[in-house]
Amino acid sequence: MQNGNGSDEETLEFSFKYNPPMDPEAGERALKEAKEILDPLGVVFLLSSGTCLGAIRDNGFIPWDDDLDLISIVDRNGLTEELVDNAVEAFREKGYFVYAAGGNSRDVRAYSMMKNYVRIGWECYRIVNDSISVYPGTQIPATFFTNPKEITFMGEQFLVPDPPEEYLRLKYGEEWMIPKGPGLYEKDVVDKIPSADLIGRPCRLKVLGDAGRPVSGAEVVLAGGGRFETDESGYAEIILPGADWYALTIRYPGHEQVLYMEEMDPDKVYVYRADQVANAASSVSGPVGTLGSLLSTE
Repeated sequence: MQNGNGSDEETLEFSFKYNPPMDPEAGERALKEAKEILDPLGVVFLLSSGTCLGAIRDNGFIPWDDDLDLISIVDRNGLTEELVDNAVEAFREKGYFVYAAGGNSRDVRAYSMMKNYVRIGWECYRIVNDSISVYPGTQIPATFFTNPKEITFMGEQFLVPDPPEEYLRLKYGEEWMIPKGPGLYEKDVVDKIPSADLIGRPCRLKVLGDAGRPVSGAEVVLAGGGRFETDESGYAEIILPGADWYALTIRYPGHEQVLYMEEMDPDKVYVYRADQVANAASSVSGPVGTLGSLLSTE
């Protein structure tokens, strides 16, 4: 299952929506090329999220992993905003299509880079209150990243958060050693993120159940945000800090669905359909991963 030429915007958008598993050999080449780009520039980066999980638990890529996850800390180890810009340009010169995520936070610069059907996610964080907030809202103490551990992976030396086992527990929960594929691990991640009263503007979300009927009393949980309930017409008003990617959980009797990657803006109206996941998965040939961008606008 391929879309686009492998190194363009069309390929990246397809990857965001369907997250097909990456080819392990192509992933290994991309990871080593990223190292060849960043090391000469003096950019210190760590393996994070699923890439770190695969390296520590499986000594390889997770079979269903859809991208490479890299993380750097700005203002540590000589990493400046200018150096980040230089690194991004170096990826472009190597043939990567680079997408700079907007977001509402000044504390992270996030890039998605696509080449040969492999997506690299590189997030450059600033430390705030001795921690960083990793998607979709997990707070991780900064010490995991400022004193990283060196490991051998794919025959090369890479850095990971230290201790990696505790980092992975914080990120994925107590059962991080148990392999869980798309549709399972997302719930572990979002369920452990505490709620918070966010300051922002509202958007509206309409929840449609079986046969497209509005669902009254459905619970909508914004990861790292608040809990909201749909009214008699199926609408919930959700407070968002700004335009960004968000994870949500939608629950009502007999139904629970985690939406792990949704790009949402305040002031807009979105629609969730109970059969959207099944319809999206069946609309393409080949395996899919964590489905994203399932909400439509009204």
